[in-house]
Amino acid sequence: MSVASLPKSPHPPQTPVPFLDLKAQFQTVREDVLAALAEVAESTAFVLGPKVQAFEEAFADYIGARHCVAVNSGTSALHLALLGAGVGPGDEVITVPMTFIATSWAISYIGATPRYVDVDPQTLTMDVAQVRGAITSKTKAILPVHLYGQPADVEPLLEIANAHGLSLVEDVAQAHGAKYHGRSAGSIGQSGCFSFYPGKNLGAYGEGGAITTSDDAIAERLRALRDHAQSQRYHHNEIGFNYRMDAFQGAVLEIKLKHLEAWTEARRRLAERYRELLADLPLQLPREALGRRHVWHLFVVRHPQRDRLRAALAEDGVQTGLHYPIPLHLQQAYAHLGHRRGDFPVTEAISDECLSLPLFPEMTDAQQDLVVASLRRALS
Repeated sequence: MSVASLPKSPHPPQTPVPFLDLKAQFQTVREDVLAALAEVAESTAFVLGPKVQAFEEAFADYIGARHCVAVNSGTSALHLALLGAGVGPGDEVITVPMTFIATSWAISYIGATPRYVDVDPQTLTMDVAQVRGAITSKTKAILPVHLYGQPADVEPLLEIANAHGLSLVEDVAQAHGAKYHGRSAGSIGQSGCFSFYPGKNLGAYGEGGAITTSDDAIAERLRALRDHAQSQRYHHNEIGFNYRMDAFQGAVLEIKLKHLEAWTEARRRLAERYRELLADLPLQLPREALGRRHVWHLFVVRHPQRDRLRAALAEDGVQTGLHYPIPLHLQQAYAHLGHRRGDFPVTEAISDECLSLPLFPEMTDAQQDLVVASLRRALS
């Protein structure tokens, strides 16, 4: 039976399966978080301050970088990192169209232009073979995305960047704790950009982001830029921004960071279990590339009748996501770049077929079994 003619499930689960369950995770850290938030409130140090500094130090150590500069969002992290890389108006930054649009926003904020290359069909990250051909006299940086938790093929990209005098800035918004041949994502390029949006593997209780780097001069400049470019109080050396992290987020993130490895291992176990349980179904399944540690921010399957399959799962009470149904080169905001459908065929195929299944550290085997059963009904 095709998905198109799929009947409603005769036995929908009594309890729907959420796409993620932040309430369940909160219960595991509730006492520590509430105590930390109360401490911030009592201290009245609400912006930056000791809690943010403590998180910065802990996260830099976790990533293996000398510095962490905490900011108010992952988008701000990308913006500042590109400024730190010397990107300016009229420059070009090589990146991919298979990502959340913030990756390109940061390039545009500076007055630079995103120059897209397609992604590898297996890893869904930047296709290294296309990068050299995209370099022009205007190219200033390469911005690979560690998509869905899978690290990009960073080493050859770094070699290309070094050979052409370019900066390599990593978009690590979905890959906290991911590794590339033993090195942490975010520690390999000139800088790494993280998002702590609540649904991320390490999520704040609001907005948050960070840049990691081992370049002392870049870290010093970015710390100033996030705080109105102040070298000292009321001394502004260049145009700055109000990109400061608030202390409540620093407090939450420092506590949650202690649990990140356990949560990551839970994600990895569930992802492997999905791969085993779904192996005989007509789905294109994601996989972990050799030498890389995938942290499974998202478990994205592919099917040519994605929309009908998603509707069938919804009838069974299974929530799913789309990451991402419209690639960046086809977004109206970037129509001025002149791209058309067919320019990046791998990205377009993924966008047409991608379906993100529920996956979160607190997910039970029983919940996962319901997802698998619903998929079997839909594809039978």
